[in-house]
Amino acid sequence: MGHASPYDVARWCAAHGWPVHPLAAGRKTPAANCADCREATHRPHQCPCHAAGRWCHGFHAATTAPALLEAWWGTNPSLGVGVSCGPARLVILDIDAHSVKVPDRNRLLPGIAIHESVNLDGLASGFDTLALLAALRGRKSPADDDTTLRVQTPSGGLHVWYQVPSHGPSYKSSVGSSPKVALAWQVDIRATGGYIVTPATRTPAGTYRALGTARTPAPLPNWLAAELHRTGHPVNKLPAPNRAPRPSRAAPAREQVHRLLDPLLAEVEACAAANEGMAFTEKLNRAAYTAGGLVAAGHIPHDQAQDLLTAAAEAARPNRHRHSSAIISSALSAGASRPLHLKGRP
Repeated sequence: MGHASPYDVARWCAAHGWPVHPLAAGRKTPAANCADCREATHRPHQCPCHAAGRWCHGFHAATTAPALLEAWWGTNPSLGVGVSCGPARLVILDIDAHSVKVPDRNRLLPGIAIHESVNLDGLASGFDTLALLAALRGRKSPADDDTTLRVQTPSGGLHVWYQVPSHGPSYKSSVGSSPKVALAWQVDIRATGGYIVTPATRTPAGTYRALGTARTPAPLPNWLAAELHRTGHPVNKLPAPNRAPRPSRAAPAREQVHRLLDPLLAEVEACAAANEGMAFTEKLNRAAYTAGGLVAAGHIPHDQAQDLLTAAAEAARPNRHRHSSAIISSALSAGASRPLHLKGRP
């Protein structure tokens, strides 16, 4: 893939069944919305541009349709390529090597107590925490897994690609700084609700380059799947009803929830119209606080609220995953202290 054009890469990904969407030229963030969507306030699934063959709302527009690939990259060869991880059934370990202060040992591997006898001298990045997790499980670090596609990032990080079978569970995205849902410090998970930059994508900082000889994802290792389950990454899906629904106020209540929450989520997503300003933090905080109140009152499951908020934040600010996750977590918790009872509900 080293010398392939973005169009070639997009077609190669689509041939593997991975929906793709354009990235802004020379950047790792989605291409901007059309002029109408920059001004309008609506949810991605309500966007009329998708039916018209436009790429608005980032990974929500991802496709494998050859005609759209031709229309997008054939006429805009400078666009980069992103893959929507959820529909592609991909789980990507995004290993960071940022120069930041190392947290307390109890936050390095969420849910795992690291005994004081374990020497952590020299630990400085996600490569180290992932190696530590693998060592505790008696496994080789995924960063050294040469059986699967691994992509070196311009910042010195690494993307390790794995495939989940169609009959297997779906997993949610997370960041390695999250105290509740994280695999390891400085190890992000790109899955449902997220996208990944493809090899050969070029930015001013450098090019995303595939390492080794593997060019396709290997199946997600069982031990990693177990760790994702332990850390709460599976996407919860409501079981199919096993009996006819009885008359109740559940449907009207759901409508009230969406009438209240959808406009707030739409305000967050509308921030995609500009890279700065538009009070993104305040809007996301307000939406998450409201969602927290709805969760506490029993109107919406916590995981569903978190997924909706994460998807809205990713659509608006895909390059600020850590920042958005921190806001969502904090505001959901704050909102939960004040249950939001809908009119006519106890």
